Amino acid sequence: MRVNIISESEFTVQWHGVHTAFLELVKALEKQENITVQKNSDDPADILHFHTVGFYAVWKLLFSRGKKVITAHIVPESFIGSIKGAEHWKWLATIWLKFFYSRADLLLACSASVQRTLNNMGIPNVEVFYNTIDMSEYRISREEKMKTREKFHIPEGTFVVLGNGQIQPRKRFDLFVKLAHDLPEMQFFWVGGIPFKNLGAEYGVMQDLLSHLPSNLTVTGIIPLSEVRQYYALSDAFCLLSTQENHPIAVLEAAWSDLPILLRDIPEYDDTFRGSVAMGKTDDEFPWILMKMAHDSEYRETLRAWSRRIAKRFDSTESIKYLLLKYLHLVEEG
Repeated sequence: MRVNIISESEFTVQWHGVHTAFLELVKALEKQENITVQKNSDDPADILHFHTVGFYAVWKLLFSRGKKVITAHIVPESFIGSIKGAEHWKWLATIWLKFFYSRADLLLACSASVQRTLNNMGIPNVEVFYNTIDMSEYRISREEKMKTREKFHIPEGTFVVLGNGQIQPRKRFDLFVKLAHDLPEMQFFWVGGIPFKNLGAEYGVMQDLLSHLPSNLTVTGIIPLSEVRQYYALSDAFCLLSTQENHPIAVLEAAWSDLPILLRDIPEYDDTFRGSVAMGKTDDEFPWILMKMAHDSEYRETLRAWSRRIAKRFDSTESIKYLLLKYLHLVEEG
């Protein structure tokens, strides 16, 4: 079976979760017998599996032979707080996404909340297929953790908090900066930057935040995926404060890195992470939860055990078997 994985992130902006999901799928498929994996190829394929929804993807969707599988990573709400002016053209994004998603032979939502949104948009027959990663690549030994902290000159006993994602209002980077201000005894790292530059929502505000960072907060900017692992290794906790997410890859990476995880209490996590992470309902709750993580070892170990539960659930080793059955069924349908 020939499978062509389509993602415009391969030749455009790469520093986001959709690109990571694309790479993880390619990697998982390449391990399977009797599967020939292509990336953005013009060669014939039995299956074309789409991860992005841009003009190149539309061209491939409309004019390529083979069964079309689409993973829906984004919904109209995903643009708000991410791309400049999205609240004014959300209606257009809705039309575009409905046009694109409705042409799939198999439409996969990356979470149940995405599935509900697509159904509410009038798109039926949506199946849930969660983002997964090869969890083995994020196993971090105690020795590696100690060496990485030495490399970054982290003082012994310092509690390190990690954030990972694009710097944008939706991710609440502003609150992450405030946490660093309010908790000077901790060290904070944010992995990520503003890949869409001036197109990013509130670009000027984000740049101003970056120009006035507290001394205990380091922002890496955009770095290669291969360098991200070391920041999980040096950290003691992972914190993502987003007001809207679908199924963020960064949480999966943190889970297998054995980190306690703190997320905002939002409905998008109901079917994925709720019950397996610490959650804050209001901005004021987050510093208290981080302090409890830092000073309550029993609480910390409980959260680590919960993270291992997430890691096991979203490991690509098992999920890829389900996807291959779906591919085979589509091909047999003719």
